Amino acid sequence: SSPGLLLFTSFILQVEDNHASPTRLVCDNRLIQKYIMEAKDMEKRMGQCQALPTLDCPAVLPSVDISLQQWKSKSNETKRQEILCDLALVVGAVVEAQGHVAHECGARQLSQLYQHANFFFLLLQTFSWEVGPQEPGCSPRTMQQTHVPSIFLTYRKLVQGKLRFFFYDLAKDLCK
Repeated sequence: SSPGLLLFTSFILQVEDNHASPTRLVCDNRLIQKYIMEAKDMEKRMGQCQALPTLDCPAVLPSVDISLQQWKSKSNETKRQEILCDLALVVGAVVEAQGHVAHECGARQLSQLYQHANFFFLLLQTFSWEVGPQEPGCSPRTMQQTHVPSIFLTYRKLVQGKLRFFFYDLAKDLCK
């Protein structure tokens, strides 16, 4: 079967599993808190894994720190595109790292991180607005990391920051 179909199926199952319709995910603040806790948890467990190799080929990760002032001035579509770009880099870095981390502990955490990051990646593609001129492509600021745990740190900061604020902004429109 094609990998796309497989991803889609696992996405649907995950959505069913969480009963997280995009609207509910945005409107129920507890859900994003749950995802933040899970991200912290994965990061912590990854930190406990022994014998993690250094990546020979550095993972390219998005720089996910934001200035709230700048963030507020962007349209929801721009924010969505930006987070999609960031998530695509995180998912790519995870896949890259999976090729190097054979040890069970690390491999398990990476696989979980892949599912979580990909879940949001697919979810954000289901939000769409009447888009005017095509938004610029991905040109996120990136950094290179050779330490596997930094992928987890980046993901946590992304969920805690941009993603949470994005859902908060959407909630203002969707959850009246």
